[in-house]
Amino acid sequence: MSDHGLSDGPGDSMWQSNPPGSLYDYVKVASFSIGPDGLVDQWSLRAERIFGIPAERALGMDPIAAFMAPELRERGQRKMAEILDGREWTGVIPIRMPDAEGTEGLAEVYVMPTTTEDGERAAVCIVVDVRTLRAIETELAASQSIFGQTPFGFLLLDTDLRVRRANERIATIFGGTPDDHRGRDVHDYLAPPEAERVAATLRRVLETGESITDMNVTGFVPGSDERCHWSINLYRVHSGTGRPIGIAWLGTDVTARRAAAREAAAARRNLALLNDAGARIGNSLDLETTARELLDVVVPGFCDLATVDLYQGLLVGDEATPGRADGSAELRRVAFASAVSDTPFVGGPAPVAVGAVHHYRFTSPCAEALRMARPQHIPAEDGGLIQSTLAVPMVAHDTVVGLVQFSRTKGSEPFGERDRALAMELASRAAVCIDNARLYRREHERALILQRSLLPPGDPVASGLDIACRYLPGNAATEVGGDWFDVIELPGHRTALVVGDVMGRGLRAAVAMGELRTAVRTLALLDLEPAEVLSALDEIARGLGTQGGIPQAARTAARQPRDADLSEVYLATCVYVVYDSVTRRCTFANAGHLPPVLVEPGESALMLDVPPGMPLGVGGEPFEEVEVELPEGALLALYTDGLVESRDHPLDEGLQAFVGALTDPSQPLEDVCDHVLNTLDTHHGEDDIALLMARVQGLPSDSVGDWTLAREPRSVGRAREYARGQLQAWDLEPLVDTTELLVSELVTNALRYGEGEIRLRLLLDRTLVCEVWDAGLVQPRRRRARDTDEGGRGLQLVGLLSAAWGSRRTPRGKTVWFELPLPDGESGLTDPAEALLSLF
Repeated sequence: MSDHGLSDGPGDSMWQSNPPGSLYDYVKVASFSIGPDGLVDQWSLRAERIFGIPAERALGMDPIAAFMAPELRERGQRKMAEILDGREWTGVIPIRMPDAEGTEGLAEVYVMPTTTEDGERAAVCIVVDVRTLRAIETELAASQSIFGQTPFGFLLLDTDLRVRRANERIATIFGGTPDDHRGRDVHDYLAPPEAERVAATLRRVLETGESITDMNVTGFVPGSDERCHWSINLYRVHSGTGRPIGIAWLGTDVTARRAAAREAAAARRNLALLNDAGARIGNSLDLETTARELLDVVVPGFCDLATVDLYQGLLVGDEATPGRADGSAELRRVAFASAVSDTPFVGGPAPVAVGAVHHYRFTSPCAEALRMARPQHIPAEDGGLIQSTLAVPMVAHDTVVGLVQFSRTKGSEPFGERDRALAMELASRAAVCIDNARLYRREHERALILQRSLLPPGDPVASGLDIACRYLPGNAATEVGGDWFDVIELPGHRTALVVGDVMGRGLRAAVAMGELRTAVRTLALLDLEPAEVLSALDEIARGLGTQGGIPQAARTAARQPRDADLSEVYLATCVYVVYDSVTRRCTFANAGHLPPVLVEPGESALMLDVPPGMPLGVGGEPFEEVEVELPEGALLALYTDGLVESRDHPLDEGLQAFVGALTDPSQPLEDVCDHVLNTLDTHHGEDDIALLMARVQGLPSDSVGDWTLAREPRSVGRAREYARGQLQAWDLEPLVDTTELLVSELVTNALRYGEGEIRLRLLLDRTLVCEVWDAGLVQPRRRRARDTDEGGRGLQLVGLLSAAWGSRRTPRGKTVWFELPLPDGESGLTDPAEALLSLF
């Protein structure tokens, strides 16, 4: 026994060894001896604590009578006689605990024969509290389970800072088995500088007992040159008596998290720079001023030096393509900025002064950037100030208008791929502003093009709907207005019906309408809920009235003498409806628009009670949705206020007149539209009119196949059988092979990556649509598989064999779908074998 580490705590005086810990720190063992007469002749202090009997009362006591129940005493006397006769005995006996309640416990007793100095028979007894042993057993099992199953790296270090125990996670990272790590120290895991720092921290934790949380440690794992980062927690571990026996090390790999944090910081810087560029570039239609605004943004926030060159033809007002295709046309240097010196930037063999006209050699990187309309990296010259230069073409509307060069001096970080993308975005923004000069000179032509592009489609077609529409401009002189409507086909034989009206008139209202109409189509293709679409449109509309949010073309064409006019607030109303031809359900969302009108067969027309909401551009209020199931043959009418409101007729009268005009909805929709316009006193010269009518023709039940599949591998085969049987019933034998293959891919993906039950649905209309539903929220992502990969080509195959495919969210998960043309359609089917071979 060591002679250091004497414990002198209150009421306890015993020698103990510090390292390593002893089991007796946790298991309290008591002892006493029995003389030849069978009575207690020695009683230890620990026995006093366990049994609660002082030594003066215990000496001379009959242990059988004191500790055993009356019915067991006769048997105990026989055992005592055997023990004094030289036999050992081990057993568990009930004892009374020394607490106030006198509760009974169990003690494990070890009785060993011995002899006195006179040669007489005696016995030594060792007693252990069974409850303590069972608690240690339970805690050891729990500790072993937690230690082995934790996903974090765990080390137990002794007081010499050497590993006493390591878990499987540590062995996985650093190699070997957990037993191979016994005896190692931090120098076996970390490089010397980092190992010394961590060792000093370990010693401090061992000495002070203060825990360390989220300490960052940097090092390398065997077989890799990539730097890794770990977050470790350290705390001192104590024995049952409170004596320090080592340190617990709990670590987790945070390499990816730190990389993501760096990426996020860089992204925030770039977003701030882009935000600054959006606010400062394009405040003038002057080309040189716009170029200087660009350089004011990028120097020194993005680079140390920068120049802007514009094609000479653009500056002199040539509306044709300003530069030759080979990139050798004349350019004029219009702006230069430097954060390091007044030395002119060298953009060629000799310095080019601001205002000078020059051109680049055909073989130079700058000429290639202009020629290919792609950024180029210019290598640094030996001994020069510059270490990295990006030559970025300024492209606006697919036209190269000039070149901007960003340079960083030695000592700065070289340009990376993220910087390249940011440089392209900055150059693109400046190019758009510069190109607005040409747009300004061609205002009238652009207005006509805009008017033609905003005309409604002639014969919109949708699954399960018969559609007719009318659009009447309010004033032929202005040629453009703010009313619009749209019919957008959605996956799963669903259709979005949209009618909107931008408040105000003229080109600026039409441009705002064009942006909203385009945004609606984009948002509809994302398959958002109607309320979500209107919320996104509200954000877009609120940005239209600000200088950073109005399209540059609108600002140019609608420029007024007063700058305050540029801050006009844009408001719009819109109603967005999604119709499902399978269920004949319509989901409505309204942003301040007039209520839709519904005419059911045999019933009078009525205005649907759809919460109107706030107009787009007001913001601050969520939009509500209303779902209505429409009967077969029902007529739905959407319209703008020009149809029902005029100076001479209040809105309420116009609405009642419109409802009253829908007296015979069974007529062809084209006739119904003409009847409404001829019946109402529309006064359409005062405002635009948009009218969209749709008659419900739901998908027949025999055109829908719907099955629920269990989450098990056999469901893939069942899905193929269901699809094959349904297609054969529809006489679509040519589609069987392709459909079976694609259904297998989607169901397999749902089993592998999805959740919950799987639902397979086939829809037959103008095309064949297959949908696979599951409760998972993770959307599928198509990736490019390498030649050596065994998987990863499923979605590529779906894309090759189908006419279209995609995924959308549902209230309970997601739906992945693909669409195939019917055999008698205009587009042919791709051969599955050829598609499979093309993947390799």
